[in-house]
Amino acid sequence: MGEAAQSVEERIERARELYERAVFGGDPSGLEPAERDLDGVEADLALARGRILHARFLERREEDPAELSLFERAAELYEKLGDVRGQAEALFWVGVCHQVVRGDDSAVPVLERSRELAARAGDELTMSYALRHLGIAEHMAGRLEAARERLEESTRLRREIGFLPGVAANLVGLAYLAAGQGRHDDAPALLDEAAEIARATGAHGIARQVEQARADL
Repeated sequence: MGEAAQSVEERIERARELYERAVFGGDPSGLEPAERDLDGVEADLALARGRILHARFLERREEDPAELSLFERAAELYEKLGDVRGQAEALFWVGVCHQVVRGDDSAVPVLERSRELAARAGDELTMSYALRHLGIAEHMAGRLEAARERLEESTRLRREIGFLPGVAANLVGLAYLAAGQGRHDDAPALLDEAAEIARATGAHGIARQVEQARADL
């Protein structure tokens, strides 16, 4: 995220050089670009640290209050920088935190905004994630056909970009929806494909989800 052409080290080094130019060379013109560089570094770090905290939540099911704050800070900084792709991803994680960690309805408008920005930026991966979680929201609300449409669109995007573990995860969700809609012949085929993809890609976590779905359905 941020200025993708520059590494974190390059941006920090440039900020140091611009500081020295201002203090020792009497040229403060580079201070604003330096601040932008460091805002980009901070945004990238906040997003990365927030994802780690989310992974810990999934492992322990204990919320760390810093998780949401990190994602919100990243979204704020990316917006300030005009980084639409970064803002889309950060907002996705804000939505996930509300939906998955806190279980509240405020996730939906945030996820919709993430999807809109990701579409503007041409970021099909983030679009696929936002659509998946919008599908989850529709499923939780009992709107199964709307949930199916969201998940199928997410799956189409994931197939196009070659994100196969994500395809397998979506197929598990589509199998639950098929069963919920009375399409009982569709569910096993969806789970078979999910299992095959999970084996081929080493997605062991998704493979466990497939087996749980077989037991549930």
